[in-house]
Amino acid sequence: MILEKQDAVYAATKLMKYFRDFNRIDDYFRARKIERVKNLPAPLFGMSLEDDMFQEYDMSPEDMKFEIVTIQASTFDAMLEKTASFSPDENPGKTIKLVVREINTNTVVGFIRLGSPLINSKPRNDYLGGVPDLPIFNKRAIMGFNIVPVQPFGFNCLGGKLLAAICCSHDIRRMINQKYNTEFCLFETTSLYGNIKGASMYDGMKPFLRYKGDTQSKFLLTLGEDIYFELRDWFVKKNDGEELIHKGASSRKLKMQTKMVGIIKASLKQHNTKKYEEFYNAIKSAGEVTTQKRFYMSEYGYSNAKDVLLGKTEVLTKAENFDRFELDGVVSWWKKHATKRHKKLIDEDRLRRKLEVWNQDSMNEIDIIR
Repeated sequence: MILEKQDAVYAATKLMKYFRDFNRIDDYFRARKIERVKNLPAPLFGMSLEDDMFQEYDMSPEDMKFEIVTIQASTFDAMLEKTASFSPDENPGKTIKLVVREINTNTVVGFIRLGSPLINSKPRNDYLGGVPDLPIFNKRAIMGFNIVPVQPFGFNCLGGKLLAAICCSHDIRRMINQKYNTEFCLFETTSLYGNIKGASMYDGMKPFLRYKGDTQSKFLLTLGEDIYFELRDWFVKKNDGEELIHKGASSRKLKMQTKMVGIIKASLKQHNTKKYEEFYNAIKSAGEVTTQKRFYMSEYGYSNAKDVLLGKTEVLTKAENFDRFELDGVVSWWKKHATKRHKKLIDEDRLRRKLEVWNQDSMNEIDIIR
């Protein structure tokens, strides 16, 4: 498909104007959050989601007990949107949505969304010694896409570390084993903010989670919903009503965006070399906004996970610290660190006592990086 000259210039200008607003990744996160919050439905009378979020701020971590549960997907999505600074679009493949609930208060302390790992990762390839056979690897590995504590539980009690440690627990591993009828032996995740933030909540979590290096890929930011649907419909109209990407295609939004950018480049190259260069450089600069992310792995206490992931054997071998990965073990590890943190904040009068949720009124009150 080749656009007419004026159409190519129109579409290129539209995209350049959109990406020009983002000098850093947190600029992009805030813009997407504003867009998503604007589209959140108003709560029904007497049914505020905030009431189900942890708010017992003086409660010591020593007194807390936790369970991992599932809730209705629509409720999970709405609560996560109110809590998370940024929620990446869902990828094809496996999807598991879990909440961690504090039993004494019967309230939610955080959200976990697991899914199929990204296709390629340099730190993972370095760990394995090369690119794995993906059908074998994907059968045994899972990735954490959202690991989000309710705030200020996260700030007051190292809630992010609690959720990450729970992701590495045998309790979650057994849950996903049962759902997908396999034996998982690798959990992986990345820091959200990349190298614009010097540290990650996943640091200092040995033996449960270990840093394996930084990602190296740079990619074009995903378009916001408003501009994406506007341009998608515009392209379909210009294409005589035909979709650019098959309706059943996986990762459809990403493929559609890539296709649109490709059509604009090809059209400008044919009609307007100067505008093509401008658009090419603008898209390249937009890709520079994405940052390297810190990459972390857990082998769930297995000593030969690498051999299993490479297909050298199907039999997993337990390491000496295997039992530490039970839920009681990871929670006990967290309590030691969280109790110290909680007490320090009280002594310094820095304990936060107000629930932080994203809405129209709080957009300028909450830090996008926290």
